[in-house]
Amino acid sequence: MKKYEFINHTADLGIRVWGESIEELFKNAAYSMFDIMADLNRVELKKTMKVHIEKEELDELLADWLRNLLYKFNGDRYLLKEFKVETIDTQGLKAKVKGEKLDLSRHHLKTEIKAVTYHGLEVKKIDRGWEAQIIFDV
Repeated sequence: MKKYEFINHTADLGIRVWGESIEELFKNAAYSMFDIMADLNRVELKKTMKVHIEKEELDELLADWLRNLLYKFNGDRYLLKEFKVETIDTQGLKAKVKGEKLDLSRHHLKTEIKAVTYHGLEVKKIDRGWEAQIIFDV
């Protein structure tokens, strides 16, 4: 099963993401966002960080997960490429993410993502697992 594909959107950048489980869907959404922003082949797994987000509706939880990770890039300058979603339950989301500080002498940036939007945001169960649609402000 492929992780994601681009979808047509007039002004911003949209993707459709899949996962066999809800945890895999969130993992693939995070990977997709960073894959759009940078060449992940050059990112090393030097730092592990924990992420915890309180329980929300599933689509809001996905948006806040991605916003949290986008802040780690924009605010703390971390490029992330490995995402282990440990639990998504009534308490919220717990995960560990890995990557390293941005180093422009080694890392190639591709597309700037400014924000994760609620516009068109959708998370749904499908026959083969889970699917989400996400629109990024670029």
